[in-house]
Amino acid sequence: MIAAGTESDVVEAVRAARARHRTLEILGAGTKRSFGRVTECDETLDVSGLGGVVSYEPSELVITVLPGTPVAEIVALLARKNQHLGFEPADWGALLDASPGSATIAGVLSADANGAASVRYGRARDSMLGIRAVNGLGEAYKAGGKVVKNVTGFDLPKLFCGAMGTLGVLTEVTLRVFPKAEQAWIFAARDVSPKDGFAILRRVWQAPLEATALSYVPASAPLRALGYVGEGAALIRLEGTDAALKEKRAMLQAIAPQAQEMNAPEVFAAIAHGEAFVTQSLDVWRAFVPPSDAARIVDAVAPPVWLADNAGGVLWIGLPPGSDGMRLRQACEAVGGHAVLLRANEETRSRVAVFARETKPRGALTRAVKAAFDPLGLFNPGRMWKGV
Repeated sequence: MIAAGTESDVVEAVRAARARHRTLEILGAGTKRSFGRVTECDETLDVSGLGGVVSYEPSELVITVLPGTPVAEIVALLARKNQHLGFEPADWGALLDASPGSATIAGVLSADANGAASVRYGRARDSMLGIRAVNGLGEAYKAGGKVVKNVTGFDLPKLFCGAMGTLGVLTEVTLRVFPKAEQAWIFAARDVSPKDGFAILRRVWQAPLEATALSYVPASAPLRALGYVGEGAALIRLEGTDAALKEKRAMLQAIAPQAQEMNAPEVFAAIAHGEAFVTQSLDVWRAFVPPSDAARIVDAVAPPVWLADNAGGVLWIGLPPGSDGMRLRQACEAVGGHAVLLRANEETRSRVAVFARETKPRGALTRAVKAAFDPLGLFNPGRMWKGV
C-alpha cells in the first residue's frame, strides 16, 4: 500500500510505478471497491489522506476540495451556508457491503454516483468545473477552472466522471454548488400502475414545476420511509418559497389530482442509496434509458424487484444472482440506453460485462482516450473493460 498525502506524493508514486512497470489500484475510502470488473493490480495507491477543503466561496457558488475529502464533510460545510451539491451524491456503502457515510468526493465522481436531484440540476459531471490530476506519465496538470462560465479548452474534467479511476489520479476538484431552497414539499400518488406512474412523472417533468425529484416505487420494492404504496407510488419533490410552492401545488393537482403531500424527506436518499436492495439476495443493475421507454423496459425484463428514479430515466433492477442481464441489456440498447451491473459477486463480475457493452466505435474511442491519459495502462487496468 502506497499512501499519498500530497500531489507530489502521487507524482512520485506514479513515476515509480511507471519505471517498474507496476499497475496501480487507485483507492480512496474503498466503499466502491466491489463495483466494476475484478482486477488484480500490482500495488495500491491510497489517496484517502489527500483530503481537505482548498477553498470555498459561497458568494461564487464554487468549492475546491482534495480528492480524499469525505462527501459528508462537504455536505455539512455547504449546509452551514444554506447550499448543496446539485447532483445529490448517492451513498452506496450499505449496498456494496462497505462503510456508509465514508465515501470520498473522488470516489463518488469516479463512480458517477448521482442522486434524485440530478433530474433538476444535472449529473455530477455537470457540476465539475475544474480538476488537478496526475497522468500515467507522472505529470501533474490542471484542466477547467474555478468559475462557472469557463469555456477555454476541452472540457476534460467531465471525462473523469464515471471513469472509475482509469484515466488518472485526481488531486483536486472544483465543483459548482447551488443555493438550498427555502422549502421542499414531497407528494405521493399512491396505488398507481407503473404505466400510469411513469405518465404522471413525465407530465410533471415537462411542466414548469422544476421538480427536484421524480421517482416511482412499485409494491415489489417497499421503502421504510414510504410505507403503503398499493400497486406503486409516483413520488414528486417540489422546492421553492412558500408562495411559489402553493402555486406549484395547484399546478400539480391539475396534472395528478391523486398526489397527496407527505412527510418523508429521507425517501429520495433511500432510493439513491439503493436501500430497497440492501437485504435482497439479488444482483443489482442500473439502467439508463429514455424516460418514455421505462415502462416497456420493465415489462420486457419483468424483474422481481425494481424501482425508478429521474422520471424513469434511471431504473434500479434486481435480477437473480449470476444473471448475465442479457434481456435487460438488449431492451436498453434497443432504445439507445445501456445497463450497468452495480452489485454482484466476483465470479459474476469476472464473467459478465459490468458497464455498457463495447461496440467497435465505442471501444476504439475508449482506448484512444485511455492511451492519451495513461499510455502504459497503469491505472485500474481492466476495471471497466478488458484490456482498458
